[in-house]
Amino acid sequence: MGKSSVSDLSEHVFDLIQELFSIDPLLLTSVMPQLEFKLKSNDGEERLAVVRLLAKLFGAKDSELATQNRPLWQCFLGRFNDIHVPVRLESVKFASHCLMNHPDLARDLTEFLKVRSHDPEEAIRHDVIVTIINAGKKDLNLVNDQLLGFVRERTLDKRWRVRKEAMMGLAQLFKKYCLHHEAGKEQAQKISWIKDKLLHIYYQNSIDDKLLVEKIFAQYMVPHSLDTEEKMKCLYYLYACLDTNAVKALNEMWKCQNMLRGLVRELLDLHKLPASEANTTAMFGKLMTISKNLPDAGKAQDFMKRFNQVLGEDEKLRVQLDTLISPTCSCKQAELCVREITRKLTFPKQPTNPFLEMVKFLLERIAPVHIDSEAISALVKLLNKSIEGTADDDEEGVTPDTAIRSGLELLKVLSFTHPTAFHSAETYESLLQCLKMEDDKVAEAAIQIFRNTGQKIETELQQIRSTLIPVLHQKAKRGTPHQAKQAVHCIHAIFCNKEVQLAQIFEPLSRSLNADVPEQLITPLVSLGHISLLAPDQFASPMKAIVANFIVKDLLMNDRSVGNKNGKLWTSDEEVSPEVLAKVQAIKLLVRWLLGMKNNQSKSANSTLRLLSAMLVSEGDLTEQKKISKSDMSRLRLAAGGAIMKLAQEPVYHDIITPEQFQLCGLVINDECYQVRQIFAQKLHLALVKLLLPLEYLAVFSLCAKDPVKERRAHARQCLLKNISIRREFINNNPLAHDKMMSLLPEYVVPYMIHLLAHDPDFTKPQDFEQLRDLKECLWFMLEVLMVQNENNSHAFLRKMVENIKQTKDAQCPDDPKANEKLYIVCDVALFVIVNKSTACHLESPKDPVLPSKFYTPPDKDLINDKEYLSSEARTVLLTGKPKPSPVLSTVNKTLTVPGRRVYNKTTGSDSNTSTHSQPSSPVTKTRDVVTESSEGGARENEENPVITKTDDGKKEDTVTSDLTTGASTIPKPRRGRPPKATPSPLANEKEGGAGKGRKRAAPAQDSAPSGEPNSIKIPKAEDVTQILDLQR
Repeated sequence: MGKSSVSDLSEHVFDLIQELFSIDPLLLTSVMPQLEFKLKSNDGEERLAVVRLLAKLFGAKDSELATQNRPLWQCFLGRFNDIHVPVRLESVKFASHCLMNHPDLARDLTEFLKVRSHDPEEAIRHDVIVTIINAGKKDLNLVNDQLLGFVRERTLDKRWRVRKEAMMGLAQLFKKYCLHHEAGKEQAQKISWIKDKLLHIYYQNSIDDKLLVEKIFAQYMVPHSLDTEEKMKCLYYLYACLDTNAVKALNEMWKCQNMLRGLVRELLDLHKLPASEANTTAMFGKLMTISKNLPDAGKAQDFMKRFNQVLGEDEKLRVQLDTLISPTCSCKQAELCVREITRKLTFPKQPTNPFLEMVKFLLERIAPVHIDSEAISALVKLLNKSIEGTADDDEEGVTPDTAIRSGLELLKVLSFTHPTAFHSAETYESLLQCLKMEDDKVAEAAIQIFRNTGQKIETELQQIRSTLIPVLHQKAKRGTPHQAKQAVHCIHAIFCNKEVQLAQIFEPLSRSLNADVPEQLITPLVSLGHISLLAPDQFASPMKAIVANFIVKDLLMNDRSVGNKNGKLWTSDEEVSPEVLAKVQAIKLLVRWLLGMKNNQSKSANSTLRLLSAMLVSEGDLTEQKKISKSDMSRLRLAAGGAIMKLAQEPVYHDIITPEQFQLCGLVINDECYQVRQIFAQKLHLALVKLLLPLEYLAVFSLCAKDPVKERRAHARQCLLKNISIRREFINNNPLAHDKMMSLLPEYVVPYMIHLLAHDPDFTKPQDFEQLRDLKECLWFMLEVLMVQNENNSHAFLRKMVENIKQTKDAQCPDDPKANEKLYIVCDVALFVIVNKSTACHLESPKDPVLPSKFYTPPDKDLINDKEYLSSEARTVLLTGKPKPSPVLSTVNKTLTVPGRRVYNKTTGSDSNTSTHSQPSSPVTKTRDVVTESSEGGARENEENPVITKTDDGKKEDTVTSDLTTGASTIPKPRRGRPPKATPSPLANEKEGGAGKGRKRAAPAQDSAPSGEPNSIKIPKAEDVTQILDLQR
């Protein structure tokens, strides 16, 4: 060592050292310092050889070298950070043996493994996981929580190989210690988080991740190889122990599998039809959708086409596949079918068969390996034991109440995906027992299961029918609102004489309505609303009298109680006054009544829309008696905005919603209350993503650029991305969609957005720099997502569309020069953004855009509007964010700011539309993110209590009065363009629309963080295209 040698043993020196060490470590006392020197060699291969040697010496079972020679041990650990990849890789491999043979060294290794778990080399990150999992499988005590945390992190690694190893490793640990309890309950508790973490991965966008989660669930979490009773016991208690997001992921998994089964069933149905071009096109659409649910979509498409060809040629294969996806297929039968289909597609001469592997992926997803009639019976028996108190609930770590509630929720989810498996007297008897329990959630779930699965009860199970009917009547009249809804729908779904049944509920409820006792109104209003939705022909006339005389005149137009004046903008559901809860249900009843009728012959929809608009204009206080609390007003604003949005989903009502009413509805997304903004945005997203709402409602998300809370803006951007991608995908997959491009193509949202922003009540001074910057942010919020790619020269199409708008007038007020000027200014800002962000926008547009006639007049061919409405200084501000330098004296009277608030300059009626320049150092555009952070530092939106003052012209203004000792000024907070009262009742004047805006400036959130929602919305089926296109008029 350290000297040149010509000995034949010199190349075997490390082997010699190892042998001598095994004889007696003391023989190497003088050699060890030399090894430390060799570890620092400049030669990577030499360092690698020494690391291999020391790994064997340190990792040997009885070795005490690490404790006896700490300097050498520390030097060796330094090689975990070696610049040479093979050295780092060898160090990581050593860690596995070291953890198993020397648990006391785990603490030293943890920090180095943490760094290597983020190594840029995929192989090293992979081996870190293998090291930790192997040690954990030998003994869970060998790996601490930190080491398991590294594996947990890698389940989100950017490389599939690393993610797969981490997920499979955790699954193996779960099966060994949580399922089989090989190390006792204490150790199982230590890794109880694994089940939730693995299911959360189902939220990832990659189809590979989803497929692996499904495989892990079927093989490790609830092994399908177990007998039915064991399997269901495993599922029953697993479901009870999962967290909320994991439950949602598992439910989504079953829904996706069921959806895929439905697609395959539809494909087989097409094979039964005679060959035709339309049939071939429909088959191709099904195959494309199925391919997207399999790994490697490109190859999947080719293999699915080949599989479809084989299906067309082999009738026996079709029979086997038909059996596999049949609702009555048992788990055992499914295994036989999968085996038979696989055998038919196996070619012995091929060592690898990627086609067969892809078909196996499909079969694994559609085969019912867990749930059949026998499995449902086993679950129901477990539920009965929990109800009777004879189950092992406490032993499994859940309370009996939790087991019962989660058990019913599990059965409810399965009733959507496997309804035929529930059809037995024994199952329904148990569900009837659940209906009589005190737990409201349990009874509600039981009713919904009857609704989903009870289509044959009336013909085949008369005894169940006779017991069920009085229970459903009682729930519809005196149950909770959710129970009442489900009871009405259940009666409508499973009984032939539904008209008689619903009349027996409707008549006593309609006679007993009493606005003086709002606590007893909520359930009757829910039941009446759903009855009028489901049976409009039978109940439309009596409902009209109820609506006119009771709902509007007696309930909505009166405030009987005085609300809590604590100044909060939102309170929990329990704190909302019963009267306001009744009013919210009354608004929902109006909507359900109209959606049931689907016509406006009596002009009831016009009156309802005026009522809802008046509620938004008055900020929720329809009577304006100031009796209602701020938090209750927030609830009513949300209900009114949601009601207009719901009516817009029906084409007959969408056509009569005026631009002013659309704007009022859209402005709810900028409401002053955080929860109103949050809930409204989520409702808007869900309706848009299912293609239920017209395209113009997508423009509302552009207003989210003004939201002071960063998380809300981020959520809105995600909603835009999802909606736009779904629309593009829908157009690509459905040939019929090309005839309705104006209602589907995302780019056609721009005219609606421009019109909405031109009528934004914040946009009062057309040349004000701050307002122009706000406009630019709103426009870019939408355009940024639209312009990610220049598909089919879309950038030029956008430019042409905006230029065309400048050749028209505002159809809302065509003769108002100021309104048209504002419209043209928004167009110029939009053109400024498009031209500055795209070099391809100056190309020739592929086609001439069509503008919506509801919002724009036809273009005047004799008029060419080529005027520039933006000054050069305004363009400089929009480009750089700063105006030209101003004199120092101009900032002397600058308005002070209050943390967490947007700044507004106080304006009078005379100068509201005049052109003014903002102060050069105005903080408005700089503080958007600062505002967000300020909310964390104590600015609590929903506890503010503005003081109402009167201005000289009699209009009300909200001001925030600050403590004089803090040095902060009083900052005006103007009402959102509230018009003077013209009529005492919103229904009195037929011409009155909601011209005013009922919005207040949005402010930061109180305490609640925005909830994360999985992007799990399904794209509509091809058959639904026609129906969806009708809604997009």
